[in-house]
Amino acid sequence: MRRHLFRRAGLSNAQRVLEIGCGTGAVLRSVVHAPRTGLFGLDLDYPALRVAHQHAPSARLAAGDAHRLPYADQAFDISFFHFVLLWLKDPVAALVEARRVTRVGGAVLALAEPDYSRRIDKPASLAPLGIRQTEALRAQGASPELGAKLPELFRAAGLSVMESGQIAQQDGTATTSRAASLEWEVLRTDLQGRLPEAELDRLAAEDLRTRQAGERVVFVPTFYARAIVGTP
Repeated sequence: MRRHLFRRAGLSNAQRVLEIGCGTGAVLRSVVHAPRTGLFGLDLDYPALRVAHQHAPSARLAAGDAHRLPYADQAFDISFFHFVLLWLKDPVAALVEARRVTRVGGAVLALAEPDYSRRIDKPASLAPLGIRQTEALRAQGASPELGAKLPELFRAAGLSVMESGQIAQQDGTATTSRAASLEWEVLRTDLQGRLPEAELDRLAAEDLRTRQAGERVVFVPTFYARAIVGTP
């Protein structure tokens, strides 16, 4: 879906592309193959930007706030977010800024925004994980259900949505021990203090058992949107 959206946004002919909230550059790295494209990345997290420099050394990186982008009007052909809008205090303001710094006829993309309120955990004995993680995300300042609202957020920012929807995926979960371990690092961080340590250990053991038995399912609906910037 990311490749499709970049293709429809005209990445192959874009001269300047900005990722807002680039983090460690994992997504920015996937864009480096685009010919003649100048890559830019912005994030508030300095340590993450240092890693991003390693992942995408040709990109011009800057520390800054998505609500007040340090770029001139119409400076980019494409600006995009990836798993960022749910963390922002005012996602509409960030989209307005993305529209401002993107040229008329250019594209603003949201590549992956989840809706944790629709999360599915199977078997049912592991449902508390999803419920508690959603609560933890909200307590951290995130909007866990934002993904399904992308079209209305884009329209509120004055962006004409050309396509939007849910990323096609099947029910599934991490298929390697490394991926499962990473999932649990995040879960333990999110759920620290929300569940007793003994309960976390019990759920972790049940998670491992059901993975090995092929019974485990984790599904978080994730959404995308692509808009064309019109005349102000």
